[in-house]
Amino acid sequence: MSKNRKLNVFLPFLFALVLALGMFIGYRMPTVRNSSSKIFFVPNKRDALQEVVDLLKYKYVDSVHLGDLQEDAINALLKHLDPHSIYIPAEQLARINEDLNSNFEGIGIEYSMFNDTLNVVNVLQGGPSEEAGLQMGDKIIRVNDSLIAGVNISDNKIKYYLRGPQGSSAKLSLLRDHQEKTIQVKRGIIPLYSINAHYMVGPGIGYIKIDRFSESTVDEFMAALRELTRAGMEKLIIDVRQNPGGLLDAAFRISDQLLDGSKVVVYTEGVHSPKKEYKTNQPGLFEKGALVIMTDESSASASEVLAGAVQDWDRGTIIGRRTFGKGLVQDQYNLSDGGALRLTIARYYLPSGRSIQKSYKDGREAYGEDLENRYIHGELLNKDSIQIYDTVEYKTEKGRTVYGGGGIIPDVFVPYDTAHYSTLQLQIYQQNLYSEFAYEYYLAHKADFAGYKDIKDFIQEFTITPAILQSFYSYVQKASINPTRHSVKDDEDISLRLKALLARKRWDLNGYYEVMNQDDPMVETAVKKIQEMAE
Repeated sequence: MSKNRKLNVFLPFLFALVLALGMFIGYRMPTVRNSSSKIFFVPNKRDALQEVVDLLKYKYVDSVHLGDLQEDAINALLKHLDPHSIYIPAEQLARINEDLNSNFEGIGIEYSMFNDTLNVVNVLQGGPSEEAGLQMGDKIIRVNDSLIAGVNISDNKIKYYLRGPQGSSAKLSLLRDHQEKTIQVKRGIIPLYSINAHYMVGPGIGYIKIDRFSESTVDEFMAALRELTRAGMEKLIIDVRQNPGGLLDAAFRISDQLLDGSKVVVYTEGVHSPKKEYKTNQPGLFEKGALVIMTDESSASASEVLAGAVQDWDRGTIIGRRTFGKGLVQDQYNLSDGGALRLTIARYYLPSGRSIQKSYKDGREAYGEDLENRYIHGELLNKDSIQIYDTVEYKTEKGRTVYGGGGIIPDVFVPYDTAHYSTLQLQIYQQNLYSEFAYEYYLAHKADFAGYKDIKDFIQEFTITPAILQSFYSYVQKASINPTRHSVKDDEDISLRLKALLARKRWDLNGYYEVMNQDDPMVETAVKKIQEMAE
């Protein structure tokens, strides 16, 4: 009885406390009651941007799609930062992450759209499609019950149909030799390789082409090194032309395979990021032996870390043209809308202490026009036209002078070969006619190509004859391109590219680069230079 009496005494206080707490919480949260209600904002707790978003949400005269507005607002904010701090919408995030993650989930084919029909141009060896019996030359008409042929379908839509969770199935309706077939493919993990090619480019000289720096790059690079070493490699050429970069750690670990002792490869530092050094710490597979790194104006970020460390420690020779000039480090932060913010958190500095980040003080548009301006100013054609933006002189281990502030200047300059890009060749390339013709020619002569025992046999024995070249020009003419004014140089370049594309059908990218490098001025310069270098 006394307990009930005590409870009755305290109940009014308890209700008062709950009511006060409810009023306090209600005051702190935005509410909408009627047309005269107000949205309450807590001073010093909410920023102006969030206040504006809430006002638009609760007070604007019409309904608005806040997602689009927020994306525009985020991009407007980022425009005031460096060009490499970007917002990635949710629908683009998976595709963008694929290159770094080194894989995706799908059926394992390469395809091209010819005549509004999906043609299988390559079947990944050991992948789900090969296991299910898919073949080069198959024309996929439907995926499950969705028609994809003759409907002007987008590439993103094709990927939506072909890709999916590992273990899920895709029913493919296709044409093979003019007959309809149905094949069930169980999707799997499809690797994305970052080493495009590795082979012996000359006696004792290995060649490795790195396309980007991803999670699998180090393992691929070490496997290539071991294979080339078994083949007698004593000197090495690494090709990072057109390589946009990727994971900083991958570039560091590859550098660790090339530099002996304990050496700083790169260090990073930012206002909110304390200095972090990346130092070599293990025996490498190629610490001795002549080394060349080939670069161009599209070699960026992680590519520049690798080339810069090799240059600063005088480990090898950089051949080519000035690199892109990206010396900023990004971290990726996932957002609640499913997208991500790739934010610059630090600058990286090469062993000599130089930063090679080019200026972005004139805005993103000017930053994006830098490569075009290099061409206009003649830098891609003449070493003397290279502009040095940071006049501070940095020293390599042996005392050579190097510069920062706009990319890595090569030790040996090789000009851009404009002769390879005539108006006719650009028109053919833009309409994908090289690939279409090579694909159709290969399918028609598949038995002949099977007779070559290896790529070296193919290079020596196979020739693009005048008859094949004339067939190609007739093919081009059907696409409303007039090839009658082609030059002897056009004939040579087109023949080389067709031969390389045919080699790719049989020996993948390794075959393609082995053919294309036969007439590559920079590769020729690199081979000549490395032959002159002492061990």
